[in-house]
Amino acid sequence: MVTGSAERGALDGLRVADFSRVLAGPYATMLLADLGADVVKVERPGIGDDTRAWHPPADHDGTSTYFLSVNRNKRSVALDLTTYTGLGHARALIAESDVLVENFRPGTMERLGLGERELRARHPGLVYCSISGFGSGAGADVPGYDLLVQAVGGLMSVTGDAAGEPTKAGVALVDVITGLHASLGILAALRHRDATGEGQHVEVNLLGSLLSAMVNQASAFAVAGVVPGRLGNAHPSIAPYETFPAADRPIALAVGNDRQFAALAEAVGAPGLADDERFRTNADRVAHRAALRDILGERLGAAGADHWSAVLLAAGVPAGPVNTLDEAFAFAHKLGLPGIVDIPDADGGDGPPARQIANPITLSGTPARYRLPPPGLGRHTAEIVHRLSDHHHNRTDRTDRPPHPRSSR
Repeated sequence: MVTGSAERGALDGLRVADFSRVLAGPYATMLLADLGADVVKVERPGIGDDTRAWHPPADHDGTSTYFLSVNRNKRSVALDLTTYTGLGHARALIAESDVLVENFRPGTMERLGLGERELRARHPGLVYCSISGFGSGAGADVPGYDLLVQAVGGLMSVTGDAAGEPTKAGVALVDVITGLHASLGILAALRHRDATGEGQHVEVNLLGSLLSAMVNQASAFAVAGVVPGRLGNAHPSIAPYETFPAADRPIALAVGNDRQFAALAEAVGAPGLADDERFRTNADRVAHRAALRDILGERLGAAGADHWSAVLLAAGVPAGPVNTLDEAFAFAHKLGLPGIVDIPDADGGDGPPARQIANPITLSGTPARYRLPPPGLGRHTAEIVHRLSDHHHNRTDRTDRPPHPRSSR
């Protein structure tokens, strides 16, 4: 476990107005916050981010662990964007920000008077990031849920056993990939702004992010017209590159070249496999995958996964057991990798620290910092509104109200 923080972050001084919720946007802004950005999370009063209600499981205070996973290092301000007072505070927050991130359904921010064109006309240096499910064109009205995108984007068609049902990934992987793309796009736009003084509109969507992340599978279709199917845990272009049943639990083999295969054959006591004409090259092994699987399965079934992992790794063969999540964290700890970090209560209270998953980016000079635990809903409203009060006029006496924004989720 890791505690504490460095003195400076790579993004110190960067201010982010975060109007996003659920996963892709909050994940992107958390990464920026870990690297030093001052992120203010704008939430609906009394409701907040949808994921606040996504439990069980929850922590000791009843806060959803889903919400906790992507909202550290942020301050929460509760603003009612259907009122002129709330919008006034929002505009004042944006006026002092370098970056705005939103993932409302396309058109919602425009109806509120917070659209990219209007805001960038007032603040030319603003980097405005919009995250959607299916873009701002013909797919603007399609809700952007990760499961839906995994289905229509083809990921489920290549995931699962060949004889079974199409299967989703065990986490909202498309949201995470999209959040990574969003944070990269924001940083690229900021680099351009540093050189020119001009902000720009960064747009990412879940479907486009998934198609990009399908890499070799998508390339197989684009280049060769191949529509891949499900192979279980096998790889369409490499063998053996899948899981095998050991005596106690499955073990994964990731044999990427002929040298590793020869070492594998020697380690399992079947050196002749490397000279077998069916298995001499990777292409041969892919063509005779079923026969190779039967042979290796018989050998590996004679001992446990941990035994084979030790033997194979010693021989230079990439191999490891299929771990449960607790075993995965234990493995990371064994390797000296910071899997879990503890963030003390920002108010210095006696409550237990917030347990968080470590940021995986290592920077030698300005490492990720863990300054604030995930905030309670509206925890920093008074502090932030007080600071913003000099930037706008209170218009609570207005009787007309803007339309309520439609959620994109």
